[in-house]
Order: sequence, then C-alpha cells, then structure tokens
Amino acid sequence: MTYNAARLQLAATIRLARAAKGLTWTKIADAIGRDRVWTVAALLGQHPLSGSDASTVAALLDLDDDAVAMLRSTPYRGTGVSGSSDPAIYRFHEALSLYGPALKELIAEEFGDGIMSAVNFRMSVQRRPDPQGDRVIVTFDGKFLDYTWNNTEQEVMS
Repeated sequence: MTYNAARLQLAATIRLARAAKGLTWTKIADAIGRDRVWTVAALLGQHPLSGSDASTVAALLDLDDDAVAMLRSTPYRGTGVSGSSDPAIYRFHEALSLYGPALKELIAEEFGDGIMSAVNFRMSVQRRPDPQGDRVIVTFDGKFLDYTWNNTEQEVMS
C-alpha cells in the first residue's frame, strides 16, 4: 500500500471509530488540547501529531501502534481525495471561483502585492441562527506574506 493510500485508509478508520464511539470532533480536539479545525485536518491526514497527542487519539479510538506512527509522520499535504464532487466541498471551490479574484484585489488594495499564508494560519467554523435558515460562518485567518525579490543573480553568484 502506498503512503497516500495508507493515510486515506487511516482517515477512514478514524472517521468510523469516532462515529462508533459516539465521539465528536470537538471532544477529540479537547482531549489533545488542540483547535477543532486543526484536529480534524490532522486526523484526516494533513498535519502530524505529537507523540503524546497521537497516543491520546489512539487510546480514544482504539487505534494500533502503526496508526500512532502514521499520525506522527509528516504528511504530503493536499494529497488524497479532493472531494471536489462532494457538494459541501464543491461549494467552497465555487465560492473561491466566484469571489477569489475580488478577494485578491481587496487584499492587494489593503496590504499590497502578496498572499495570505496557509502555513501561519487559523480557521474557525461557527453557526449563526437566522430566521431564514442558520448561517455557516467560516473564517480564514492567515498571516500576510508580501511578494519580495530579495536578490539578483549577481548576489547569488558571488
């Protein structure tokens, strides 16, 4: 089995074990003292856990030593099933397709030429009651990184 296939299999095992034990993602995140969104991403294969965090999760979900080792390993981020056909994930793609250029322009106007980091990053998901149907609030909070050109070929070659 390839590394990515093993990661995907472990993610599926974690999802099933969580449901079978009646645990919420929030309860698992609280058990390791981590942010809920980060924890879910980590358990689905996008971040490595510390040894103690991986052991805590393994104890909660009855995972074996191989799972602990996989949870501790540095992942190949962004790999695996894209979920682009899943309606919830597709809507994020759609929203960024529609509003991404506007967001880029507004970031440039406010900060200058650069990007929002997805490495130095926080995210939250909240529910807001609304008479017309509850609202989903997703907040991306990333450090601004400006585009800079720090050297010339002459500096590199000397």
